Amino acid sequence: MHHFAIRRPAALALAGLVALSPQIAGAEQRDSFFWIGEINKATAVINTEEGLLDPALTPGIAAALVRVLEDGAQPDAKRPQTVISFEPLLIEAGGQDVTLLHAGRSSQDMLSTARAAILRERLLALAEQLNTTSRTMVELAAQHVETIVPNYTNGVAAQPNSYGHYLLGHAAGLDRDAQRIREAYARLDLSAMGTTVLNGTSWPLNRDRMAGYLGFAGTVDNAYDAAQIAPVDQAVELSSIVASVALHSGTFIEDVMGQYGQTRPWILLQEGGDNTYVSSAMPQKRNPGILNSTRSDASEALTLAMGPALQAHNLPPGMSDAKSTGRNGEMVDKAVEVLEGLNDILGALAINPDRAMEELNGDWTASQELADLLMREHGMPFRVGHHFASEIVTAARQDGLGPLDFPYAEAQRIYAEAVEGTDYPADLPITEDAFRAALDPAAIIRARATAGGPQPAEMERMIAAARDRLTAQDAWIAARRDHIEASLARLDADFGKLLN
Repeated sequence: MHHFAIRRPAALALAGLVALSPQIAGAEQRDSFFWIGEINKATAVINTEEGLLDPALTPGIAAALVRVLEDGAQPDAKRPQTVISFEPLLIEAGGQDVTLLHAGRSSQDMLSTARAAILRERLLALAEQLNTTSRTMVELAAQHVETIVPNYTNGVAAQPNSYGHYLLGHAAGLDRDAQRIREAYARLDLSAMGTTVLNGTSWPLNRDRMAGYLGFAGTVDNAYDAAQIAPVDQAVELSSIVASVALHSGTFIEDVMGQYGQTRPWILLQEGGDNTYVSSAMPQKRNPGILNSTRSDASEALTLAMGPALQAHNLPPGMSDAKSTGRNGEMVDKAVEVLEGLNDILGALAINPDRAMEELNGDWTASQELADLLMREHGMPFRVGHHFASEIVTAARQDGLGPLDFPYAEAQRIYAEAVEGTDYPADLPITEDAFRAALDPAAIIRARATAGGPQPAEMERMIAAARDRLTAQDAWIAARRDHIEASLARLDADFGKLLN
């Protein structure tokens, strides 16, 4: 005879179970305690139906489990995060026979499954915030298709560009992060349950049904891999995504920060709130607070992302060093925080198109177009045209002249010297109007013919494509969450039947 120390009738336990359905206390409560509970529920259902657990014992075991879960849902209640600390609560609630649930199981496969489930939801939260920030960036790009600004290479003003095109370039990097998330999710969304420690069990456990109840897309195929190799791979792969998010965010922030060293920037933050703050000593300073704090968060995320690989380095298989749900969850959460900060930055940018054009016309960032024009329309080798344009820049800077002020006659003289000793005519083959037009930053952008360039037609195409990708990513996130919720709801419904 089996005796269970059940403290309340099964009917009351069932009522408690309903309150503990997938939305038990919000996603923030879906810790290891929650998932150990779900694994136990699924075990009770599957093993009862498949003859591995005596149906006469099941109601008592199920009611004991409900009591433990109800107790853990109370305010400030203890929620054990390991199998060996969870099981004594089950025994206290239902006696030793509740350990019949543990047929063919181990802490190894149970906690590997719980970790994957927890990180799976963290990864979806990262995907959602990444999409929010990316959409802000794409829509800002749509507003600035015709805003012409300097772009920089090697820290030096290089060429004019559409600010919208520049933003789409950054958004493309974030889109690759979204791709990495989808790819990583497919490898993470696999259940280790039923593999026990490393080579399976003599119990014919139904791994596929278990995976289905827990909302996984499938099972980790190799039993040794399931708890010994895959959990470390998962942590390291997530760390690479976090590192990429941090680097993309930091790169954008540093480009904006470069403007804060200028006395007359063309891009700043809107003042006030958390965006900027006044120096305690220097009244004129408006320190870019949100840039500094988000950059610091990105650095912290990158630091955390280095952890899993370092912790797994030079260890035999199966060691727990890199598997910490807390540390790895914190790492992903920090990436979410970075993207939240980047989203706020994008919303706070104050761009001055007139000042940006003044910056362009005050330097020679359009000078390459002279070489391109000579090659494109007059068949002159690029290096000859490049030398001509470079000599113009040298002469102009010596005299403090910008593109709008440089004399056409001086350009003719420099050209004659540049082609001296060659077979090219000594007369500059472009008119003064063509010379001026070649140095017009806005005209250069409009005339670009490169696929993926900043010209209006390509910008329209790329913005539409980016919006489509974001919509598809939203649908992907929703589908994954819906699948998890539907699976857990089905589990609760089937588990509830065991209590009758």
